[in-house]
Amino acid sequence: MTTRSDAPAIEPTREIEDPEARSKRLRGPAFWAAFVMTAIGLLVSVNQMFNLGLGGFRPVSTAYYYLMIGLFVGVGYLAFPARKGQVAVRWYDWLLVALVLGASLWMAANAQRILDRGWNMEAPTLPTALAGLYVLLALEALRRTGEIILFVFCIVFAAFPLYTGHMPGFLWGVQLDLAQTVTEHAYGLESIIGIPMQVVADTLIGFIVFGVVLANTGGGSFFMDFASSLMGRTRGGPAKVAIVSSGLFGMLSGSPTSNVLTTGTLTIPTMKRCGYSPVYAGAVEACASTGGCLMPPVMGAAAFIMANFLNVPYAEVVTAAFLPAILFYLALLLQTDLYAARNGLLGVPSVPNLLGTLKQGWYYILALIGLTVMLLMWRMEGEAPFWVALFLLGVAVLRRKAIGFDGRASCQLVVDVGQAVAQLVCLIAGIGLIIGAMSITGVANSFSRELVQYAGGNLALLLAAGALTSFVLGMGMTASACYIFLAIVLAPALVQVGIDPMAAHLYIFYWGIVSFITPPVALAAIAAASIAKADAMAVGFKALRVGCLLLLLPVLFVLQPALILKGELSLVIQAAATATLAVILLSAAFEGYLWRLGRLPLWARIGFGVAGLMLFVPEGLTDLLGVILGLAVGVAAFLGRRLNEGKIIK
Repeated sequence: MTTRSDAPAIEPTREIEDPEARSKRLRGPAFWAAFVMTAIGLLVSVNQMFNLGLGGFRPVSTAYYYLMIGLFVGVGYLAFPARKGQVAVRWYDWLLVALVLGASLWMAANAQRILDRGWNMEAPTLPTALAGLYVLLALEALRRTGEIILFVFCIVFAAFPLYTGHMPGFLWGVQLDLAQTVTEHAYGLESIIGIPMQVVADTLIGFIVFGVVLANTGGGSFFMDFASSLMGRTRGGPAKVAIVSSGLFGMLSGSPTSNVLTTGTLTIPTMKRCGYSPVYAGAVEACASTGGCLMPPVMGAAAFIMANFLNVPYAEVVTAAFLPAILFYLALLLQTDLYAARNGLLGVPSVPNLLGTLKQGWYYILALIGLTVMLLMWRMEGEAPFWVALFLLGVAVLRRKAIGFDGRASCQLVVDVGQAVAQLVCLIAGIGLIIGAMSITGVANSFSRELVQYAGGNLALLLAAGALTSFVLGMGMTASACYIFLAIVLAPALVQVGIDPMAAHLYIFYWGIVSFITPPVALAAIAAASIAKADAMAVGFKALRVGCLLLLLPVLFVLQPALILKGELSLVIQAAATATLAVILLSAAFEGYLWRLGRLPLWARIGFGVAGLMLFVPEGLTDLLGVILGLAVGVAAFLGRRLNEGKIIK
């Protein structure tokens, strides 16, 4: 059983790179500096989360956020190089660590003073200069951890208050001078330490700790063995193993591409050996890994930020996302099964024993169950992952010889946590500048209002605009960055025209994820293609076909909120049943095969496809027509097959 994973982070962004690059940088003094800063950061986080007041230390919330930024952005400067491929930690990296730590400690010490004197609006000269430095440090942290397009986007919006008074129409807002802009960004409650940073510091750190602990104590290997023992011997078993294991691990890693690079190195070669084409194998892994971001109970950073934007418990987001995620993975499993049946593919002859696998790793299952119960029933969003991580660490210590969890591994675990938290904090600190700029200028509200006016209240036009914008932004941003921006400017417009708020926010979240499997970017598909040794664009287009439900689901649950478990129980049951039948019919149409009917002629595939789409439309009449059409096509295909086999005597 392995004790390391290359994908423990909630949301990595430099998606395709050497997974060991950061560990090569953190050696010697850099390793121990990262260890110390991470250990202090986790201690401060636990003290704040559980309200322990260790040593009488009870900082105000803003002071706590500044401390988290100083410690983990400092780790980020050590872990992420100024230039890609740079291995050694340079003198200027240490200088940046000292600057961000020093500035953050000063701000934390003066947090109450900053609030009382309103320094976000006007501050003395030295605090204003420090605020300007803090903005630059946040941008540099973002540049190191994000893609260049996100960095440019953040620079443009960070400076937006300086020129918004000269912008036309709904882009016009309250203009500020340079001093006011940087103080609002650094000291205000809507920018660097705005909602996203608050969510990270108050909730997400625990989940990152849990994900890293699970990965570093062998959780990835267990989930792979568990999926293999369940489905490895079934028809097309390797593809089903890839789907289940990627779904389980993906909900913990939160990054589609990172998930591909972790689980795909095992699942894709196995699929190829069992007869799946390289293109199909890569597409299945890309789709399964992408879906992991949508899989409850842990859905990545954007889902937690969503709960904060909606001002609802995280359990409500999990509940709403449950059925769409199940439908998506059902579609993947059905398509791979029908593909295997049509092509005569079998499972693997040798798989791990299920009871033996559970005996060796039962505590991972117990940890997930415990986490789910604490999240959904006890609403312990901040505390739950810490308790579950502590449980896994206790088991790891007791089984340290079996899994190789010694003192060195425990130190490495702390540093891995620091890298994962640092990556997210560095991103969110920079992304917060976008929110701050839109909020302090007042453009966020006017943008939504004008968008509704221009669309004339037309729901279809707004949905199309939202899908296109989400998709384009998703090409160059992380799911969190894309979601945060659109949650401010687009979600209010969707809500204004009568869309359920949860459905509106999930809509833009889903469409921000779509770009991971959609050409020309398709980062998850490209990563899978590199492992499968297949053409990247071919894998991308195949992934788009296999995962097309990812494009349909957002529209469907906007039109039919019952799919996100909103409404009467009878309506929810009806929506779930018709959606399941629709998934079966669409899978048969795509793969050209259905149980008992065998290979389907073109007319039957078209008929099943139309029937499936009709069942997805949230109208009683279309459901009835879809069922009738599906039955008619099925009966006709069955009779045609019998006739071809010579079993009907004229």
